[in-house]
Amino acid sequence: MSVEESDASTQGGGLLSRISNEMVAAQKQFFGKGPTQAKSYMVDDLLFIVMRGGFTTAEQTMLEFGQADLVRQFRQIFQNEMGDRLIGIIEKLTERKVLTYQSQVLFGPNIALEVFVFDRTDDDKGAAQATAEGQLADDETGAATDADALESPSRDG
Repeated sequence: MSVEESDASTQGGGLLSRISNEMVAAQKQFFGKGPTQAKSYMVDDLLFIVMRGGFTTAEQTMLEFGQADLVRQFRQIFQNEMGDRLIGIIEKLTERKVLTYQSQVLFGPNIALEVFVFDRTDDDKGAAQATAEGQLADDETGAATDADALESPSRDG
């Protein structure tokens, strides 16, 4: 792999798509079901990953019972426990230090939002700028592209 190819895979839209794909894979692995759509956005020292759909059957049922607070509470506890693993994935992909991470779930439409805050150093500015420029160039930049991960059924069926 040339230096230019290496830069393209760690910056811009290629990096954002890889982040989206990895988060979809992590959701499928640990929740048993992953989102049906995912897209990552990087702005300055912030990374946002928006994942749509993919709630488990149990979560959907609890929402039908009017128990959105319990679904949110479970997801928050689970994401808190998963934080170190998810931070590790993001740090490896971006080659940047994550200072903190937060997850939030929204209903109607069902969206999970992951937010990572990076340590800001002079070395990171080039990667963030290249990523932002790549994202502005195309509406699909940063979207998950792994059709198998997005479309295949969960482990539970």
